[in-house]
Amino acid sequence: MPQSIIVVGSSNTDMVIKSEKFPVPGETLLGGEFFLFPGGKGANQAVAAARLGGKVIFVARVGNDIFGDQARQQFKAEGIITDYIVKDSDRPSGVALITVDSKGENTIVVAQGSNGALSSDDVESASKEFEKSDIVLTQLETPLPTILHVAKLAGKFGKKMILNPAPAAPLPPELFPYLYLITPNETETEVLTGIKIKDEASIRQAAQKLKEKGVANVIITLGSEGAYLFSDGAGKLVPSQKVKAIDTTAAGDVFNGALAVALSENKTLEQAVEFANHAGAISVTKMGAQASAPFRKELTTNL
Repeated sequence: MPQSIIVVGSSNTDMVIKSEKFPVPGETLLGGEFFLFPGGKGANQAVAAARLGGKVIFVARVGNDIFGDQARQQFKAEGIITDYIVKDSDRPSGVALITVDSKGENTIVVAQGSNGALSSDDVESASKEFEKSDIVLTQLETPLPTILHVAKLAGKFGKKMILNPAPAAPLPPELFPYLYLITPNETETEVLTGIKIKDEASIRQAAQKLKEKGVANVIITLGSEGAYLFSDGAGKLVPSQKVKAIDTTAAGDVFNGALAVALSENKTLEQAVEFANHAGAISVTKMGAQASAPFRKELTTNL
């Protein structure tokens, strides 16, 4: 039977404008369609995991406002356990302003709001869930001291800790040894290792460097090319399905949510990456963050 997945992280409301191109500094553009989507890396990953069949517990903070109320209702509708989502009376819910160009690429600016106040005490309140669960997944849209506390709590109970180090930021050295898995993209990999990703040799070099920092396993995501898995001293490029991208927003979040589900079902790391690649590929064919997360029935393979 699949184990529970604890997702600790951010919840935002995404305000999206489609535009032919991105504005340069000082330029005003007339854009196209406007969309209002639920988002935030933590919430995106929680929803993705729930839609793919995971039993998900979400630890987060939202504001005491309409965005926060809508988010909680959405999570409940997705079957996510919301007992550990704190309603913050002092700060608004997080908001992200997103521009999507004609190629499906995006730029994002986030106002953290209540996400910036997610505390170690908030995490500690869910300690009994950490004890019962198997997989812990988090990202970097909440304070680093809180993320370190998550890692230590996961380590205390011997759980598999997955860190999606996004948005890109340097990490304290003491965090790495707690990580069962780290999942940076190419930009995040360069920030963490100082190695620019140019080819498979540089990917392997960067993965090896992360391993030397104390991480058990490394997955470097490569967008449409798939993902590079480095485990037990061996590296392998796991290709993704080729699709026509409409919006890449949250593709990485869907990948990570799917990865957590696959591992909770005791799939091998390679099988988990194949499953996550498939889910991520489906997500880029749809608009929005959580809205783009596929349901299990949409994954037509037997992964």
